[in-house]
Amino acid sequence: MKNIGIPVTAPKETCDDAKCPFHGKIKVRGRVFTGEVVSKDLNRSATVIWERKIDIPKYERSETRRTRIRVHNPPCINAQVKDMVKIVETRPLSKTKHFVIVEVQKAKTEVKQWRE
Repeated sequence: MKNIGIPVTAPKETCDDAKCPFHGKIKVRGRVFTGEVVSKDLNRSATVIWERKIDIPKYERSETRRTRIRVHNPPCINAQVKDMVKIVETRPLSKTKHFVIVEVQKAKTEVKQWRE
């Protein structure tokens, strides 16, 4: 298992995924985010969402916006829906995927429902 350059715990399982940062040839670089997995595909993909605050100076208020990103979910990590995960930017893996999950921080806790 190789060191990916970010202080995260390496997965205990192994995989043969070429797009895995731990067992494949993908290098991670750039931005790092933490968010919640809201959906998962069979094709090693997932959707991660997180909230951010935006100030509106004209009205002296702030609003909450959500960022929704498609990410690669390696089989050795295999994040499930409602998991809090850490994602890192990488080279484009497909048309919509530019991030990969590197760590599951909290597994299936009671978190807000995004689809109410």
